[in-house]
Amino acid sequence: MEWLYLAGLVFSISCLTLVDWRYSLAWFYDAKRTAVTLFSIIGMFIVWDILGIRLGIFFHGGSEFALPYRIAPEFPIEELFFLYLLCYVALLVYRFLQKRAA
Repeated sequence: MEWLYLAGLVFSISCLTLVDWRYSLAWFYDAKRTAVTLFSIIGMFIVWDILGIRLGIFFHGGSEFALPYRIAPEFPIEELFFLYLLCYVALLVYRFLQKRAA
């Protein structure tokens, strides 16, 4: 049961990738620009998370649905997938609205 959260994130990212492929919104429109955009924003969120952990604002809390492995104390592996999902869906919505307005 501890893989359930990660499996849900991977499933959601896969579905978003199919939407991206169907409408050529991000990776299937301009892969280089998408990579720079996503990974720079994810990098900023990682710094945000690390600062939040250091200040005692963010903590893992434990869950039976999450993996017991951490990249750093209080920084679960699933957080990287969640940050990717968060940034990817925001980029897809932005590109969809941009294409629709054109």
